[in-house]
Amino acid sequence: MTSPLKICVFGAGAIGGHLAARFAANGADMSVVARGAQGAAIEANGLTVRTPTETLTCRPRVGTPFELGTQDFVVIATKAPALPSVAAAIAPLLGPDTAVIFAMNGVPWWYFHAHPGPHADRRLRSVDPGDAIWQAIGPARAIGGVVYSSCEVTAPGEIQVDNATSRLVLGEPGGQMTARLARIAAALRGPAMMADETADIRTALWTKLLMNLSSGPIAVLTSSAPKAYLTDPACEVAIRAIYAEGMEIAQAFGCAPVVDIDRALGFSRKMTHRPSILQDLDLGRPMEIDGIYGATLEMARLGGVPTPMLDLLVGLVKLRARAAGLY
Repeated sequence: MTSPLKICVFGAGAIGGHLAARFAANGADMSVVARGAQGAAIEANGLTVRTPTETLTCRPRVGTPFELGTQDFVVIATKAPALPSVAAAIAPLLGPDTAVIFAMNGVPWWYFHAHPGPHADRRLRSVDPGDAIWQAIGPARAIGGVVYSSCEVTAPGEIQVDNATSRLVLGEPGGQMTARLARIAAALRGPAMMADETADIRTALWTKLLMNLSSGPIAVLTSSAPKAYLTDPACEVAIRAIYAEGMEIAQAFGCAPVVDIDRALGFSRKMTHRPSILQDLDLGRPMEIDGIYGATLEMARLGGVPTPMLDLLVGLVKLRARAAGLY
């Protein structure tokens, strides 16, 4: 009989906690690295995830990487500002064959690993200053992850998911359809959780990144969800400009995401969920400015792509975050 996969979620906040509950429901030997009130609540009472159609409960082990030990897979679901602390702590979780899935927003630190263009193995300073993650984990372990799930921690140990069905797109940086990719996708997949394997993870990343680029800055600057700010036509003009700039950056590095902007705007006009970067501002948490926006602009400069709208909005977001002491 095959032993259950040992999976550790590093950062069991909204997205990480949701994924942990899904893995646990499918029989994984589940553990989490979680700090503060969230970690204490999970350790004491377990993890509860509520969706529009079901409630998931589980009791993953909670501990430090040293206490939890070597895993088959580690899922990193922290915010980008926490990556240096992940780099410093993750070593005890890693065995010779441990793969690490990065289920995070923004441009990943491994983006240029196994890249077919002239920038192969280039480091992105805005995401991984000092190569901390590159050195501590190594790009050969990395599996990319693109999450589609609107989640929020409503109380310590409790997560609300807005979607009846969520999705995680998984892919190897080199494009191979590997056995480890199939194993982790199968460990997550279920009726309410799609786990798709792709040979083109970078295009999948850009498809989601375009959404983050277009929604986050305006949400922060207006302190409102898309349904509210899209009542102003100027916001739609800005969003269309951001999509155009983002598409040009993606194309400069060989990606051509297919996005129906009119359909995306139609969906956004109904969205009352506050983007995660606005939730961070509301709750006084470090904001993912560099990992999402700084890295995108770093790539724009590298590819020679002008980005006047992104430059303006990202600059304003940085000023707003600094005023709140969060950047």
